[in-house]
Amino acid sequence: MNAEIRPVRTAAEIGLFDLFAAEHKGLPGGSTIEAMRREAFDRFVAQGLPHSRVEAWKYTNLRRLVRDAKPLAARPDVAAKVAAGKAGAIFAGLNFRRLVIVDGAFVPELSDLADLEPGVSVRATIKQLDADIPVALDGGMVGTDAVAALNTAFAADGVMLTVDPDVVVSRPIHLAFVATAATPSAMFTQSSLSVGSGAAVTLIETHEGPDHSEYQVNTALRMMVGDRAQLDHIKVTSEGAAALHLATLTAEIRANATYREFCLTTGGAVVRNQLFVRLAGEGTTASVHHASLLAGRQHADTTLVVDHAAVGSESREVFKAVIDDEARAVFQGRITVQPSAQQTDARMMARALLLSDDAVANCKPELEIFADDVQCGHGTTTGALDDQLKFYLMARGIPEKQAEALLIEAFVGEVINEIARDDIREALLRVMRDWLKDRD
Repeated sequence: MNAEIRPVRTAAEIGLFDLFAAEHKGLPGGSTIEAMRREAFDRFVAQGLPHSRVEAWKYTNLRRLVRDAKPLAARPDVAAKVAAGKAGAIFAGLNFRRLVIVDGAFVPELSDLADLEPGVSVRATIKQLDADIPVALDGGMVGTDAVAALNTAFAADGVMLTVDPDVVVSRPIHLAFVATAATPSAMFTQSSLSVGSGAAVTLIETHEGPDHSEYQVNTALRMMVGDRAQLDHIKVTSEGAAALHLATLTAEIRANATYREFCLTTGGAVVRNQLFVRLAGEGTTASVHHASLLAGRQHADTTLVVDHAAVGSESREVFKAVIDDEARAVFQGRITVQPSAQQTDARMMARALLLSDDAVANCKPELEIFADDVQCGHGTTTGALDDQLKFYLMARGIPEKQAEALLIEAFVGEVINEIARDDIREALLRVMRDWLKDRD
């Protein structure tokens, strides 16, 4: 006699089941989108929240970290829009085109939509959903990932950007996501960017919210980069102190294109940035740089898959984490080289700087190579501040805290300095220095 095995459901999973049953019919989209939502949610039900026995989530056990499911955030009212007026303040004063998403909903009246460059279009995702046009993530890239499935099941809005072939967008586009709800709530957004052949654009993405609210964010961004195109993507995660932030990025890069990715994480109680990057064309160049500045009991996870699928592509991945108090930084990175991707040149490095005895760093770089004419490597280092270097600075009259700050700034500044634009680079250096001041 075979006993029936039934998984034990957590309170958060049960809450998500109830939430979908109550809300899915009110989400935007016709029959095609509704079927897509149901299929995605069925995938989530089959798996449940990821836990440490799922290899891709080995160090981020959502079954333990997520205790309940929050209700869906309401569409922003006048008070919410007023509260979001200074969204993305770290780039204030810079000539960027700001597009504002408040509590998961795109708000045109707060966004800079005047005088769009010829060849650039901006649309709200909700309009596409209402038109019954499928915009869900490419399941072939994210596979059966439960967090991506939840995003497809619940996503109600976001921004869809298109840059036509050979259009060079000189003014960076800033997606400013802000949570304002005073009560705990959940926001699911799905955005996309399509960059035509020979085009060039810089996309900035910021996420922020109040420290006092235990809100939850599940956001997704899909990017398609055409032949010979250039895309710079900069993301800053500075969520509130009690927030949960789950982000899925997929990027497909075509032949002879250049893709540069940078992410800075300073806020949020639990943060997971998962990236799936496919170098689909010959001669593609990609760089992915991440930095995390963590304190208290923060948990930040960067999980990266770079798939080399064509001849002669090159990638560089560098992850750096500064970890204080009882915080934990996770880096999981995998470079995959397909049989068709001969002459691949790929390098991955993870470095963690521990500022306290209770800080934790989990680093797991991997190579998966199915071709023989390649140059690939990976490495990882974890350690404390160099006492000799600190003593050298202190012996020249620099106070201890300032000496530590100088060493930390040099450590993190190495990846921030990879950003091409001076104004963006300086803004992020200010964010880092503010974090160091708060630590003091």
